[in-house]
Parts: sequence; structure tokens; C-alpha cells
Amino acid sequence: MNILACVDRLERERDLSDAEFAALIKCEDPEALEYLFARARAVRDAQYGRKVYIRGLIEYSNYCKNDCLYCGIRRSNRGAERYRLSEGQILDCCRAGYALGFRTFVLQGGEDPYFTDERAVSIVSAIRREFPDCAITLSMGERGRESFQRLFDAGANRYLLRHETADCAHYAQLHPAELTLAHRVQCLRDLKSIGYQTGTGMMVGSPFQTADCLVRDLRFIQELQPQMVGIGPFIPHHDTPFARYPAGTARQTLTLLAMLRLMLPCALLPATTALGTIDGDGREKGMNAGCNVVMPNLSPRDCRSKYLLYDNKIATGDEAAESLNSLKKRMERAGYEIVTDRGDYRDA
Repeated sequence: MNILACVDRLERERDLSDAEFAALIKCEDPEALEYLFARARAVRDAQYGRKVYIRGLIEYSNYCKNDCLYCGIRRSNRGAERYRLSEGQILDCCRAGYALGFRTFVLQGGEDPYFTDERAVSIVSAIRREFPDCAITLSMGERGRESFQRLFDAGANRYLLRHETADCAHYAQLHPAELTLAHRVQCLRDLKSIGYQTGTGMMVGSPFQTADCLVRDLRFIQELQPQMVGIGPFIPHHDTPFARYPAGTARQTLTLLAMLRLMLPCALLPATTALGTIDGDGREKGMNAGCNVVMPNLSPRDCRSKYLLYDNKIATGDEAAESLNSLKKRMERAGYEIVTDRGDYRDA
């Protein structure tokens, strides 16, 4: 199969056959991959230039009612040191971030029942009142449509909800029986219909994943047409059932990022913390594969090591919001410019 021809057709038609998708996913030829990355950069540059949008990540709670087999904050992990931030603490994080130049705040947490609609709406409303020029992104897991609507009406703009895998059998291997792919997908459809800029995504290299699973992920993303796609390599956590499974690879993650850029030219694609954890140059490599977003951490310093979804997660150094100047210099050396506007999704 001619991989270069597949890349050209993916850029031109934004689609391939399942066999071509699988061949590209499994490709390890350095020259072919560099061609893929070059085309992804060209498509990204045509839409967004060399701008990198920063999001201030606030990890507001590591309590979670779910028991996903891969996650370090799963409810069964008795070793997790639990915390949750108050509304005042969250606003303090936003204030610190605003002073640093952040104009998007991302509230991410476990599915913590403490954050009822009333509490969550109060937080979103308070952020909206104090920072009317900022975008508010939520990553609060599965909620009901009415809950999503109330948060949207309170001022939230975007919602991140990774589907993790679009293969039903694979989904069941990664999650407890009470969680279903069908419900996750319905949540994503509700978010889009309400009017959120909606983000989804998957782990790369998770246990039991095959190339066919990843093809199904691409098909699902192709059909959903999300405005954001967050993907990163699976990294095991020592206190989960998957502790001894091998991690995903940066190479395959970068390949899929580049493919997604060609499929969704206008998408907001972050170079994720997981990619930066598994590869010290992961952020720069992500940009060179078509990414255009990074998410430094605004959470209180004493909480960052507690929000441990996987082992060795980076939360200091250039991953920390306080090190924004260092991150800017790294991006500049790679040929990119960090900008401080909201970085909204734009149509072609």
C-alpha cells in the first residue's frame, strides 16, 4: 500500500478506507511519517498559523464515583489522597491565571457527586461574572442533558468528554459494567446539540486495543465532527488493575494526531500532558504533528501531585502555569508562538 498516496488522499478527501486507515495507524516508516507530519503542519498553519493557544487547567477534585480500570483516581483506589477545591479556591486559580495571560480556564475533575448542579452552576456563574472575556471549558464527566444545559446557560462555552474507545467490546474491557459507550456517546450528542464547543478523544495503546479499535475511533470522530480532540498515550498507574500493562507510544499518538488534523482541519488539538509525560519533547513533537493547544496547570501546587490519573504525570517545570515564560521560549525555539487570546474554534 502506498502510504504517501494515503496521506495525500486523506488531506484531499478527509477520508480513507478502513484498510488504509489501519495501514497508516501501523506505519513505522520514518520518511512516510515525516511526510504525514509535514502535511498536518501545513493544514494547521493554513487555519491557525503557528499560534499555540494556552488553556489554564484547574483540577478541582480527585474524588470520583466511577471505577474505570485504567484510572488512578478510581473509587477503589484507597491509596489516593483525596481533595476538592472550594469555589473560592477555583476563583483564586482563575485570578492567578488571568494575571499570567490565560483567557481560557479548563475545570477538570473526577465525577464527584459533591459538585451538584447547584454548586457547579454557582462556580461557572462566578467565573463568568468576574472574567467575562474568558472562555470556560468543563471536563466534569457524564451528566444529564438538563445539567449540561444549566451549565451552558450559566456561561460555560466548551465541554471535554473523551469517549476513550468507540468499540463497545473494548469499552467494556476498560470500564465497570455500569458505564456504557452508548451513554457516553449520547452525552456527546447532547453537548453538541446544546451548542457547546465539544471535545472528545481516546487513549492510544490502552490494554486490548487493536488497530481496528482505533479505526472505529476515527470513524466515530469523523461522524461526530467535534471542535476539539484530546488524545494521549495510555500510561499505567501502579494502583490499578492495568498496572503491569505496557504504555502506549508517542509515535502512534503523533501519527493519530496528524491524521486527525488532516481529517478535521479546523480542530483544536492539544499536545496533552500524557504525551509530554511519555516523551520529554512531547509538546514540541505534538505541534510538529499538527497540534495547536497546550494546557499548563493552574491548580494549587499542593494538589497537582494528588490528581494522578497515571504514574509519573508531569505537573511542574514547563507543565506548570508559573513557568509560562519557559514554555514560551521552548515553543519559540520550535517555531511557534504562544498567544493569550481565547483561541476559539473557527470554521474553514
